[in-house]
Amino acid sequence: MLDYLSLEADLDEEERLIRDTAREFVADRVRPEIGGHFENGTFPADLIPEMGEMGFYAPNLEGYGSPGVSETAYGLLMQELEACDSGLRSMASVQGALVMYPIHAYGSEAQKEEWLPALGEGEAVGCFGLTEPEHGSDPAGMETYAERSGDGDEFVLNGSKTWITNSPIADVALVWARDRSSESAGDGESAPVRGFLVETDRDGVSTDEIDEKLSMRASITGTVDLTDVRIPETNVLPGVSGMKGPLSCLTQARYGIAWGAVGAARDCFEVAREYAGDREQFGGPIARFQLQQEKLAEMATQIALGQLLVYRLAELKERGDLRPQQVSMAKRNNVRMARNVARTAREMLGGNGITTDYSPMRHMANMETVYTYEGTHDIHTLVLGQDLTGIAAFE
Repeated sequence: MLDYLSLEADLDEEERLIRDTAREFVADRVRPEIGGHFENGTFPADLIPEMGEMGFYAPNLEGYGSPGVSETAYGLLMQELEACDSGLRSMASVQGALVMYPIHAYGSEAQKEEWLPALGEGEAVGCFGLTEPEHGSDPAGMETYAERSGDGDEFVLNGSKTWITNSPIADVALVWARDRSSESAGDGESAPVRGFLVETDRDGVSTDEIDEKLSMRASITGTVDLTDVRIPETNVLPGVSGMKGPLSCLTQARYGIAWGAVGAARDCFEVAREYAGDREQFGGPIARFQLQQEKLAEMATQIALGQLLVYRLAELKERGDLRPQQVSMAKRNNVRMARNVARTAREMLGGNGITTDYSPMRHMANMETVYTYEGTHDIHTLVLGQDLTGIAAFE
């Protein structure tokens, strides 16, 4: 596998084991069928418990069944999963970074004991409800709200979330909503944002699947619609209020995406390199042509730069110095890089490259979604612009 700068030479034994275990799992259990899942618009849900048994959900957390592996090990795991398909990494990323992380960071002891082991083992599936039909890049404009019931020991939730990974198969949805009953609520728009654990079998909850997607087809995506959904006060995350809650979760997920994009790009490169060596035209392999070598050289260089970014992020994250803006830079760069590498690799495969027999076209389609979700490319550009100039272009 491409590691031009020999960054993996510095991995410790545990990191190598996690990398190799994930790579073997993908090769044996997922890759042979993933093209069919993409074509059929299905996700291999039967693998969810197996992925849990192998520790693929939030292994960088500590306690409650999570081993607390290094941030590099976690990144390598995301890299290997997305080298297979973005839908596979997305499922694990949502389960871990967007559901388990906030429960671990902001939940009560009872919430942690109830949900973290079950989610970590893949016995339960979670989803993260932030994006709304009218509020994507500006989540602070959310309209979903919660109010205390008349007796005061329950909350009633109303609203709609969309483009929610895992929602049609989720047992619990972490819904971010405005608490209109808070003492600091003021008008509806200034009511503080809080996290609510909503079991999806409650009355008033519907989680319809979004189908006919042309990207991320091997991923289950849906809505979370809430109509007078009653939950106990014990289902509210007690440790956070305001946009810090959901945004901190997104930083965790974007970290994994930055690693995952490298995996997708690496897979495209490897497929193109092998094809160029095997495909013969004009009396020999096309790998001998300068045009093809230039493409391989450029892809390898850009992948190496993306690897440098994520390895540095891991160092910063491990010692507690990682800033969200640095994650924005890596997510922005690496997904754009993977998008370009996938397109170039598909070109090298010629007409054969548009079939599900080869991965670059599938990765290329998936990257259109990854380029957009968890903060669009343009929004991350403006985040960096604000950090560099001190001026917010989006306010």
